[in-house]
Amino acid sequence: MQLLVTVILTLWVSWARGQEITCDPPLIENSHYIPKRTNYELGQEITYYCTTGFFPSSRGNTATCTDKGWDPPPRCSLNPCELPKLKHGLLYKEDTYRSYFPAPIKQWFYYSCDENYVTPPESFWHYITCTQDGWTPEVPCLRKCVFNDLKHVRTPPKEQRLLQGQSIKIDCLPGYSLLNPQSTVTCTEKGWSSLPRCIKHCDMPTFENARAVITSIPLEVYPPWSRVEYQCQDYYELRGPQYVTCSSAKWSEPPRCIVPCVISEKIMNAKNIQIKGKNDKTYYAKTGDIIDFMCKSGRKAATSKESFQAMCLEGTVEFPICE
Repeated sequence: MQLLVTVILTLWVSWARGQEITCDPPLIENSHYIPKRTNYELGQEITYYCTTGFFPSSRGNTATCTDKGWDPPPRCSLNPCELPKLKHGLLYKEDTYRSYFPAPIKQWFYYSCDENYVTPPESFWHYITCTQDGWTPEVPCLRKCVFNDLKHVRTPPKEQRLLQGQSIKIDCLPGYSLLNPQSTVTCTEKGWSSLPRCIKHCDMPTFENARAVITSIPLEVYPPWSRVEYQCQDYYELRGPQYVTCSSAKWSEPPRCIVPCVISEKIMNAKNIQIKGKNDKTYYAKTGDIIDFMCKSGRKAATSKESFQAMCLEGTVEFPICE
């Protein structure tokens, strides 16, 4: 009797095992997976790896044997698209569709843009599509710029609306220019590349006995807050600010270039004098410099001892005299 029961139990277990749900090895193109088995029992898991250029069609790269087969179905798709990060925009019902990503090629979703940004066709709703190269349009939301300050403007004569990447040429009336030295402004992601407004400018400044040293290319006109560095001509002394700034169509207080004292050989010969320790035929001195003179050999002073220490004062010197 016991032998009969044992035989029946053995046959039942064998039959039950034959009825047990299993999964066949998955067929996954463009990939390999582990572990490799002839069949998989319920609940067993595989990990698959897509070849270069292909990616798992679902989040993660694992699949589990269930009573309905492999879940999620293990597949490798060509360049599937992750959840797009819409700069300056919002995906329609993003939370609802979040489980749809990564998305297969040709899958598309509606989106809209933030204030001051528009879709490429300038419609409120547009769609973004998954392609082999990623999402298209590549820039879903474009900045919108409006040029409507027409004061002192010759062209364009009316309001202009531009999208990100587009430029406009602005021609100002005489005596006016754009803030930058160019005549074109561009609509960028953050707005205008420079203020599209015609404002009074300054002409090239000129000062007596000075020459401009400009760090950039010399301009015909200078917009407000332009700054120019000045140097004086050789031997002239700079007095005042080194830089001048354009404001309200006027330059700030200009510097002065103080004339040097020129002590020539001709003058010294006429007065029978020479400079101590100097053999120069012509000597230049700045305002405030003290020049020590002495009589030429064989000559005697005809003026006071103090006169032989003369001060240069804006181009003039009181020379001593020797006889």
